[in-house]
Amino acid sequence: MADWDLLLKDAHIATMRQGAPDYGVIDGGAIAIRGGMIDWIGSLADLPARSATETRSLSGRWVTPALIDCHTHLVFGGQRAEEYERRLRGVSYEEIAAEGGGILSTVRATRAASEEALHDAALARLRALAREGVATVEIKSGYGLDLDTELRMLRVARRLGESSGLTIRTTLLAAHTVPPEFANDADAYVDFVIDKILPATVAQDLADAVDAYCESIAFDARQVDRLFAAAKNLGLRVKLHADQLSDGGGAELAARFGALSADHLEYTSHEGVRALADSGTAAVLLPGAYLTLNEEQPPPVGELRDSGVPIAVATDCNPGTSPLCSIHFAMGLASRLFGLTPEECLAGVTREAARALGLGHHCGTLEAGKQADIAIWELDHPRELTYWLGPHPLSDLLIAGQFFSPNP
Repeated sequence: MADWDLLLKDAHIATMRQGAPDYGVIDGGAIAIRGGMIDWIGSLADLPARSATETRSLSGRWVTPALIDCHTHLVFGGQRAEEYERRLRGVSYEEIAAEGGGILSTVRATRAASEEALHDAALARLRALAREGVATVEIKSGYGLDLDTELRMLRVARRLGESSGLTIRTTLLAAHTVPPEFANDADAYVDFVIDKILPATVAQDLADAVDAYCESIAFDARQVDRLFAAAKNLGLRVKLHADQLSDGGGAELAARFGALSADHLEYTSHEGVRALADSGTAAVLLPGAYLTLNEEQPPPVGELRDSGVPIAVATDCNPGTSPLCSIHFAMGLASRLFGLTPEECLAGVTREAARALGLGHHCGTLEAGKQADIAIWELDHPRELTYWLGPHPLSDLLIAGQFFSPNP
C-alpha cells in the first residue's frame, strides 16, 4: 500500500502560515496528502522517499489554501434590485426599512418560498463561489423571523453542504430584525427567539453559531446580551453584526462573549478595537455592503492591524445590502476601499476567515495535519488574486484531498 494517496509537486506554495513572511512561500514545493489531510509539505528537495498512489506535477503553478467565505446570507427568496435603484436616487437604507422594505421584503419572499426553491437558488450562488476557489462557506438564516422559516433556512443550509460538496457552517440569525408579528415590541421577539427558535435549532442540530444585528434599526446591546447568554448556555458560539451604521458598543459586546467574530465595524470605537484585541475575536470586513450602501466611514483598519486583531474579509452575499457573489471582488474592494494589502486580503479569506468560523485548527493554511483544501492557480503571484477584478484564474480545487468540480 502506498504511503500517500496524492502527491502534488513542482509548485510555488503560499502556505499562509501564521507569522510566516511573504505569504509563507515555499518555492519548488510539494504537498503529500493521505486520508484527505496534508501529511507532509515542504521543499521538493526535502521530500521523503515514500510512495504515492497518484503523483501530479503542477509545472510551477501557484498553490494556496482553498478560500473561505466566512459571512454570507446565501439562502433567501426574491431580490431587491428596486430598492437598490431607490438608494441610488437618494433614499436611505433606514427610510426603506421604515417603510416595510429592507430585510422585511426579503422575509416575505423567503417565507413564501419552498425549501426546494431556496435550495436551488442558493446552490447556484455556492457554485459561483466554488468556481473562484472557495471550499468553505458560512450561511446565516435571518430571513424567516418565525420558527418554521428559520428552521427551514437552516435545513437548506445544512443540505447545501451535501449537494454542493463544500464545507458549510450554519449560523442562526433570527435576531436580524423585528418581524411584523412583533412590531414595536423587540423585547417580546427576543423572548420568542430565546424560548422557541433557539431551543428548536439546538434540538435539531441545525446551527454552529448564533448571530444578531446590533444596530439602532434592529436590536440594542441589552437585547443581544440576553440572546447571547442563552446561546452560550446551550453550548453555541456567537458572532455579531456590529457597529455598521453607528457605534452601539457592538465590538465590546462581541468581545465580552468571546465571539468568533464581529462583522462590519465601520463605527467601532478605540475601546471596541482594544476589546477585540484582548478577546481574540476576529474582525470580518464586508466591503460589498460598504460599497452598496455608499458608506463614507470605513472600518478602523489601521487600528485593528496595529492592535493585532485578526482581519477577515467576506462577501456578505445578500439581496439587499451586498448583492456580491465573488470572493475575488470582495478582496479587491477590501484593498481599494479599506487599504488592506494583497497579502492581508488573501489571509482574510483563508487563515483569518477560518479563525472567524472557529476552524483555524482545521483549514485556512497549508500545514501538515490540516484538511487538504487546496486551490491551484494560473498566476505569476498570489497578489494577483486581489489585483484582478474580473478574471478568475483557478486551475483546480481540492476539497479534503479530492479534485472538485463546481459545475453540475
